[in-house]
Amino acid sequence: MSNATTARFSRRGLLAAGGALGLGAVLAACGDDDAKSGGSDSAGAGASTSGPWSFKDDRGETVELDHVPTRIVAFTGVAAALHDYGVEVEGVFGPTRTTDGKADVQAGDMDVSKLTVFGNKFDSFNVEQYAVFRPEVLITTTFDDAGTLWYVPEVSKDKIAQLAPSVAVSVFDRQLPRPLQRMAELAESLGADMKAPNVVEAKKRFEAAAERLRKAAKARPEIKVLAGSAAPDVFYVSGSNFSVDLEYFKALGVNLVEPTEEAKKATDGWFETLSWENVDKHPADVIIMDDRASTIQPADITEATWKKLPAVKAGQVISRSPEPILSYDKCTPLLDNLAEAIENAKKVS
Repeated sequence: MSNATTARFSRRGLLAAGGALGLGAVLAACGDDDAKSGGSDSAGAGASTSGPWSFKDDRGETVELDHVPTRIVAFTGVAAALHDYGVEVEGVFGPTRTTDGKADVQAGDMDVSKLTVFGNKFDSFNVEQYAVFRPEVLITTTFDDAGTLWYVPEVSKDKIAQLAPSVAVSVFDRQLPRPLQRMAELAESLGADMKAPNVVEAKKRFEAAAERLRKAAKARPEIKVLAGSAAPDVFYVSGSNFSVDLEYFKALGVNLVEPTEEAKKATDGWFETLSWENVDKHPADVIIMDDRASTIQPADITEATWKKLPAVKAGQVISRSPEPILSYDKCTPLLDNLAEAIENAKKVS
């Protein structure tokens, strides 16, 4: 069993809280054969919502139903991605509403007032409410090689599993285009029309944004980009080893700041923890900051050492989505914003 697997339980809470920035994985590209072969048997452009349905997920497990499921429960970010493809999910779990009742960043364009929320934070899942909902399938992501279902609590996972089969889209050991492709395949199996003009155009925009970022990185190789996340007492620097977005950025040529080798060994390569006094340890020209509600956002950071960072003083701080909504529409701005930041960045490190 790998170190990444054995460490997953102690790391899950930290990932959910925003501490570990690296969320996801490495290596595979958009045209990977495995990604092409694992889709639904019923997939097709605008797949029929009647008749039998099956889908082989990224754990290698196949869910089979006698009809295309409509009573779907999904992790909030997954539901938001399906929404972008026209597949509506009524039940969700995971960050959905902020403390003031507004839509969480991970809810995307969904109307959260219309959703049944079984748990709004990590390790929170109302199993009784879930049972009453009568789910036909549960869909989420997985961030390890064991296929652990993201945001499904360890203490209640067995009870949850008895109520409906599950589907997992992996964001472990692969770059961003692959889980994007898998989510599109899943949406198609659930009835999405992948030839719809908005869907086709969204993918084209994503591909154009990727090329823009590649060109920007090639033109400005001296620009160092650091991925950070802020907590009250510490600052986290992400390693790119297990992050679908960062690993893709790196593949496109972005000069990413990496944690020390010692820190990587201590966290299986995921992140490095710094005190606020040492937040200037890694020089950077652009800082991309965790946008999740569980983290402190740049405008709210009061630490003097943060305000003195050259990138901060130069206004070269942008947001980053460590758990990106896996639709082409939502991932395109992540590439465009970083490309723009690199194109316009002053060398300050």
